Amino acid sequence: MPRVMPILAIAASALLLADARADVFKYVDGKGNTYFTDAPLAGSKYRLAWKRESERLASEKRERLVSENRQRLAKLGLGSSPAGVSALSLRAVPAPRFAPPLAPALPPASATDQSLAARRARFERVINAYAQVYGLSPQLLHAVIRTESAYNHEAVSRAGAEGLMQLMPGTAARYGVKDSFNPVENVRGGAAYLRDLLNLFGQDLTLALAGYNAGENAVIRNGNQIPPYPETQNYVRQVLQHLAAERVGG
Repeated sequence: MPRVMPILAIAASALLLADARADVFKYVDGKGNTYFTDAPLAGSKYRLAWKRESERLASEKRERLVSENRQRLAKLGLGSSPAGVSALSLRAVPAPRFAPPLAPALPPASATDQSLAARRARFERVINAYAQVYGLSPQLLHAVIRTESAYNHEAVSRAGAEGLMQLMPGTAARYGVKDSFNPVENVRGGAAYLRDLLNLFGQDLTLALAGYNAGENAVIRNGNQIPPYPETQNYVRQVLQHLAAERVGG
């Protein structure tokens, strides 16, 4: 029996579950509902929109995402292939499980095998670019990233936060981050969130940082004060210490 999946607000890429060599059929019914299936559908209620090989469809999806990321980088003035950044843009989303893997977007060595200074230098241009976009100081973003992940773009916390700025899945979705392990997307989402928190709390940096760690609602519930959580209080202190060191070093 063919696998039929109606589309409402789900991206087509999430529906490509067929075998690597299977075909994918797109049908539309009389009510405008869209269906993807790995075998033809019978019945006059379905109109065939197109038929493609699943591997080709996945390849087109990857190419489109790569193009979108390059355009985003160009708008930031980073160009399509700046040193240390172009490869990162190729990891917009993981390749579908049945598609040929992309060439490695990052050096094979794990981020934990590199020195802190080397990891920092690698992401400096991206950090500077998004600091400018969101009206933040680069030193602040560096301080947050050092506290959150020590510049390890592969970091995952026990709570499920991911990437350089340790975005929770809900926060990533809120800011349109498709792949939290993509440093370009991760820094963009984290910087946007930090800017919103600063605006929410009247540019009070300590409250914005507390909100970044514990969530803005936790700060609000505690009367716009740093919540009495040891982890959050320690987090704010650490970021401020790193920020002070950044300013002295800069």
